[in-house]
Amino acid sequence: MDLFDNKRFVAHLDLDTFFVSVERLKNSKFIGKPLIVGGMSDRAVVSACSYETRKFGVHSAMPMKLAMRLCPHAIVVRGDMDSYSYYSRVVTDVVRETVPVMEKASVDEFYVDLTGVDRFFGCSQFMIELKNKIKKESGLPISYALASNKLISKVATDDAKPDGRKEILHGLEKDYLAPLKIQRMPGIGEKTSVLLLQMGVSTIKILSEIPVPMMHNLLGKNGIDLSRKANGIDPSPIIPYSEQKSIGTEETFMQDTIDMQFLNSELIRMTERLTFQLRKQERLTGCVTVKLRYANFDTVSKQMVISYTASDTVLLKKVKELFAKLYDKRMLVRLIGVRFSHLVQGSQQINLFEDTEEAVRLYQAMDAMRARYGDEAIKRAISVKEREKRERSPHF
Repeated sequence: MDLFDNKRFVAHLDLDTFFVSVERLKNSKFIGKPLIVGGMSDRAVVSACSYETRKFGVHSAMPMKLAMRLCPHAIVVRGDMDSYSYYSRVVTDVVRETVPVMEKASVDEFYVDLTGVDRFFGCSQFMIELKNKIKKESGLPISYALASNKLISKVATDDAKPDGRKEILHGLEKDYLAPLKIQRMPGIGEKTSVLLLQMGVSTIKILSEIPVPMMHNLLGKNGIDLSRKANGIDPSPIIPYSEQKSIGTEETFMQDTIDMQFLNSELIRMTERLTFQLRKQERLTGCVTVKLRYANFDTVSKQMVISYTASDTVLLKKVKELFAKLYDKRMLVRLIGVRFSHLVQGSQQINLFEDTEEAVRLYQAMDAMRARYGDEAIKRAISVKEREKRERSPHF
């Protein structure tokens, strides 16, 4: 009975080619056709692609120009984050209302903890019914895998696609992972993969046989973690989903001001800092709030539910729109603040439909500099000039 009680049942659900599936739901003519979601220019990048294009070598984050050379007959559709955010929330509501504990890993991925459900209903049957319910409520195909932990369920979901299901029984975790290529292991990036392949480590089985001290010497703490995962061990818990999580910042000025150029530069500075934090944490925001306090201490705020994003360009535009609606008294301003909420896990690149490959690389380069030298190592010129001007001027 104690052994039975210690068993965990964790499922990972992944909406199949999410953006593509939503576009096909909106337009049935796309069903069965090679479809690419992304920017419309040759210099844009692929945000998502159908299975029909993948057999030609097309994949996400690929330059659109290259994708069209590989699959010239593909249909290109500009991404619609409003639709994707809507359907993500529809599926989120279905899962949240059905399962005991849910973690929203990204806009199209979920973990659910069904530990205990096996005693009363049966986890396998429960997941079949949940999959059918999601399909009925949203119209979207979804794949899942049921296992003893998050690692195994996530890896196995790839084998269940498209629109399928898979179950890895307790005790078979290591056997399941053994023949898989090391690139299938979460946590093994390109550099680590190259290093391991140079050592002759091509499968997870070989990885699992490397002594832990050697893995530690090779990769530090990450090596110990990979050694544990290669043996099918993953004790990480399901983190209950909450839309109340947020990040924000606000600033009270030493002297009240009505200088709109300065206020605009401060909004830019704060927004850039927060968007960097989002990308650093691999999160997206679905709600923006701007706060303003006048010199007479009247405090007002406005918020806007938006499509999930971590893009500077998108969020700066929303912040400025909200501030323009708030600032209606033409009084001196004492404080301004910006907050992002409704956070979910995800990469900012999925929202950059009109960004070129160069623009994506610019984001990455700027974030790399901030990660190394601090949040304010690089910023827009206007936010620097106006702050320096204010600090020098005796008239503020």
